[in-house]
Amino acid sequence: MESNELILSVFEVVGSPLCVASSDGQKVFERVSAAMKESRPIVLTFKNVTSMTSAFLNAAIGQLYGQFKETDIRNLLKVQDLGQDDLALVKRVVDSAKEYFKDPKRGDSAVRSALGNDSDW
Repeated sequence: MESNELILSVFEVVGSPLCVASSDGQKVFERVSAAMKESRPIVLTFKNVTSMTSAFLNAAIGQLYGQFKETDIRNLLKVQDLGQDDLALVKRVVDSAKEYFKDPKRGDSAVRSALGNDSDW
């Protein structure tokens, strides 16, 4: 472990084993983002988390790709204590976030088309 490494317990930040709300994901994102702005390595531990949604992960991890370079995220952020299903969900969220932040306008347009609403938000 590096001396300035931050170990962040998702369970403690959220205060529950249920990581389902995007507002809870936002709390995690704010902590991770603050550490990354200082180039501080972070280990995000999901120990004691029993349920997780993509809405939570989009807020907690996905939006990092809109603020930081992919290489910085890969170098600074590690996740641990995840089962195979949850790891697969994290990967899907990360892949979607990378695709979205490559071209956010196109992503917004696709969402509007899918919702049948072509007006600007």
